[in-house]
Amino acid sequence: MLCAGITTYSPMRHWGVTKGKKVGVVGLGGLGHMGVKFAHAFGAHTVVFTTSPRKKDDALRLGADEVVLSRNADEMAKQAGSFDFILDAVAAEHDINAYISLLRRDGNITVVGAPEKPLPSPSLASSWDAAAYPVHPSAASLKLRRCSTSAVSTTLPPTLRSSPSRRSTKPTSGCSSRM
Repeated sequence: MLCAGITTYSPMRHWGVTKGKKVGVVGLGGLGHMGVKFAHAFGAHTVVFTTSPRKKDDALRLGADEVVLSRNADEMAKQAGSFDFILDAVAAEHDINAYISLLRRDGNITVVGAPEKPLPSPSLASSWDAAAYPVHPSAASLKLRRCSTSAVSTTLPPTLRSSPSRRSTKPTSGCSSRM
């Protein structure tokens, strides 16, 4: 909840994701699944963009109203100019221009995924008055508190995964061994 939760919650709240808004979530990995849950919990019409048909059922279960296969030009064209907000949660190199064209006037796309290489600059053919292109920074403690409160008040369901236990005596990156 803390890392993926605040990373997706913060830009959605900042850009006014609420009931009546149409929100796209690009990618259904760790950040994307939290983005879908929050957009759904805030009452937005939520559309997931994925390259994998196998993820359709997962996206719908998490709260997506629609799933679009981003490699299908016809499906993408049907969505043109209809989004208020798009959360780009993909950490791999991809063409962001394909999503900018889906924004309505004054729409916003926020990149929260961290690709290894910087994304190419959006095409000048895109309408700059139709899209802001921020990369969202980390959040302050007040935003973390609001994120947690919002998750509780909207009864955001947890995603539980079981995996084999792995024992390690080494701390994970970023953790102090003096904890």
